[in-house]
Amino acid sequence: MPLGDEAAALRALAHPVRLRILSLLTSTPLTAAEVARELGLTHANASYHLRNLHSAGVVEAAGEEKIRGGIAKRYRYDPARDLAPESADEKEALYTALAHELLRRVAQGRWSAAAGPPAPALLGDGEFWIDPVKWRELHGTIAGAVRELHEAAQSPYTPGTIRTSTTVAMFEMESPS
Repeated sequence: MPLGDEAAALRALAHPVRLRILSLLTSTPLTAAEVARELGLTHANASYHLRNLHSAGVVEAAGEEKIRGGIAKRYRYDPARDLAPESADEKEALYTALAHELLRRVAQGRWSAAAGPPAPALLGDGEFWIDPVKWRELHGTIAGAVRELHEAAQSPYTPGTIRTSTTVAMFEMESPS
């Protein structure tokens, strides 16, 4: 993908609503109406964000269907696509949007046992100095687990499923001077 296209994709992602849309489109292709219902948006707003994501090459068309005399496009997100930011500005915009999305999800977390005990929350954070070979090994293991989560994802509200949140950010840092 040309550099300009990658920058456009990252700009498109640096919006909290679009990050939520990507989360939905990972599990199943959806129409703008379905995205709007799930996220509490207007149809026009959902369509606007989907068009932005599509024109930036972040989501792809996954078919069309006739609905009440009109044509509705389905969109999907391929989580195998590499959207790693390159510039400092792109990184800041993307990680700021991700931080806001994480805060929104934490507010909706299931912390009480009233509905039955949830699996324990998992949080790992740190600046680690690690052998480069071990880093690549662990990076591959965690990347594989994230791919497996994406592959296991099902449509929202599928009977027998639970709603979860997973956010992973792993990157090498520059050594301090």
